[in-house]
Amino acid sequence: MTLQELYQNIDGNYDHAVQIMRMEKLIARYISKFPKTGVNEALQEAGKTLEPAKMFETAHAMKGVCANMGLDKLSAAAGEICEEFRPGNARGISDDEIRAKLAEVDAMYRRTVEGIHAYEQQ
Repeated sequence: MTLQELYQNIDGNYDHAVQIMRMEKLIARYISKFPKTGVNEALQEAGKTLEPAKMFETAHAMKGVCANMGLDKLSAAAGEICEEFRPGNARGISDDEIRAKLAEVDAMYRRTVEGIHAYEQQ
């Protein structure tokens, strides 16, 4: 599997990753480190209490990491949570809806990590 095929399999945006990192070698290095970042774990942990500052901080971190990797859909999903908890923004959705979004982000993240592991094992 090529790096481009990996990005297709994980619903990523390879061209966006190239724009940011400029070299396929860097993309390969950083995509392999993605499962070890802990961003999803931190977001899911924050989701247990839904404490606004922690939710914003962890969702913002995940959004940024994913955006830099060209994982646009995962970044957008984390971004929705981030904006819900952005200081000064009024909450627009319920806690149950946030929990559903967290589950969606978690599922997307797990599919991404599975794809990365398959890429690494070849």
